Amino acid sequence: MLQYLHVKNLALIDEIEVEFQPGLNILTGETGAGKSIILGSVGLALGGRYSADMLRKGAGAGLVELMFSVEDEAIEKQLEALDIFPESNMLVLSRKLMEGRSVSKINGEMVNMATLKDVASILIDIHGQHEHQTLLHKKNHLALLDVYAGDKVTALKASVSAAFKNFQKCRRKLEVSAMDEESRKKEISLAEFEINEIEEANLQDEEDISLELTYQRMTESRRLTESIAETYQFTSESAQGNASDFLSRAIRAFQGVEDCDAVGSSLYQQLVEIDSLLNDFNRELSDYAKSFEFSEEEYFETENRLNQLNYLKTKYGNSVNEIKEYFAIKSERLNELKDYDNYIAELEKKYAQSEKELRKYSTALTKARKEAAQIFVKEIKQGLNDLNFLDVQFEMRISSAGAYSANGADEGEFYISTNPGESVKPLGNVASGGELSRIMLAVKAVLADKEDTPTLIFDEIDTGISGITAGKVGEKMREIGRNRQVICITHLAQIAAMADAHYLIQKKAKSNITKTEILCLGEQESVNELARLLGGAKITGKIMESAAEMKELAKREI
Repeated sequence: MLQYLHVKNLALIDEIEVEFQPGLNILTGETGAGKSIILGSVGLALGGRYSADMLRKGAGAGLVELMFSVEDEAIEKQLEALDIFPESNMLVLSRKLMEGRSVSKINGEMVNMATLKDVASILIDIHGQHEHQTLLHKKNHLALLDVYAGDKVTALKASVSAAFKNFQKCRRKLEVSAMDEESRKKEISLAEFEINEIEEANLQDEEDISLELTYQRMTESRRLTESIAETYQFTSESAQGNASDFLSRAIRAFQGVEDCDAVGSSLYQQLVEIDSLLNDFNRELSDYAKSFEFSEEEYFETENRLNQLNYLKTKYGNSVNEIKEYFAIKSERLNELKDYDNYIAELEKKYAQSEKELRKYSTALTKARKEAAQIFVKEIKQGLNDLNFLDVQFEMRISSAGAYSANGADEGEFYISTNPGESVKPLGNVASGGELSRIMLAVKAVLADKEDTPTLIFDEIDTGISGITAGKVGEKMREIGRNRQVICITHLAQIAAMADAHYLIQKKAKSNITKTEILCLGEQESVNELARLLGGAKITGKIMESAAEMKELAKREI
């Protein structure tokens, strides 16, 4: 769960620190106090879009830091798959925000944005002010069902995706292979020419590499030969004196010292070894010099062969090995073209097999989705009843998409009727903003046990609701909070009363500087804030009594 939030130099926030609790965490405050800024900063830390104008005026850099406790083995395994390892069951995500750029870290180590977002998706689910509008797009309905259906559908979707990939490959190959007789003859003629050209070259593996080295040695042979000859003069051949002659003289001169003592004997042996090493060097140098000896004819042959290989490279590949690979491909293609009818028949057979396999897995996926949808819809409907949709009808219709895709051949859409006597209609056509918020909350409640995400954030999910409905929403959020950590911004006392931990966000102006701060409220402070939410600017004794009673009733219902 999210244990700690630290924000510095962001919008109206100078610096705040918040320690969140398990269960339902509620954030309240006046409009414009910075509630959404605080939860928006969480989104920034988790890889949200950033621009320099988000920084506090006059600040050179901002910082958002989140500390998570990780105590679930399933979560740990998902993190380990990303090479992320909690330290003492803690994970710290931070993002430093600077002019035109940002730096993200996990447990002090810099990470790229993709990794940060992958980790974030495991740890937290942010439901923004307008996220309920995703329910207006029916493509999202099927995705929600697949999450609910779990491993069975996930495995089938993987099989469908692989089958669809093979189906597309077979279809493309069949499409590009279709040609008339004239085109086939032209391609055969070109393939035979290219194959013959490569065959006649009689290429040897990595021949171009060895020839390049030989040619380079040949072109530099004069300079190298002169250097070798000069070296040989100094070590062995010069009549005026060379290293070999001088060493022989030195050995003869030192021979009388050999029997004098142990030191003299050792020095004499070293001198003899040096002479032996020099003789070996001279022999190898002589052989090395001979390797640079070649005729003009050899040079001409090497140059012509290299030109031939380079010409073939410009047409068929960047190396001899690539040319040989091209040769193999063209040879196979030539065989296909010469036996064209059988080749097309084989392609059609493979295409039919791939379509059959795709149909099999897609049909199984459709069946699994329909089975899961029955239970999914039943649970959502129960959740809607809990949220004061008293006579609601709710369905999910799964139909054919008319074509295969990597996601199967299905379309799914929610249908709803919120009024008695009315037939069900597509959700996106009939639900209001407040209804969509509650429907999304019902869906989240159903999915809470299916998703591993330990922390859920709701930003003003109370849009368009009040009274009894607000109380029902609060109860549903507290129900989710029994198994997950929930952090929620609200303007409604009925929801705020359900809080396990209540935070007040407020603006303070001092010396012409406005700052946002956050306070964790005690029992009486929470009652006072509920009274403000109920009564506005003027809080009477009756309103205070109502606030206290609301808090007490919420405690009894736990």
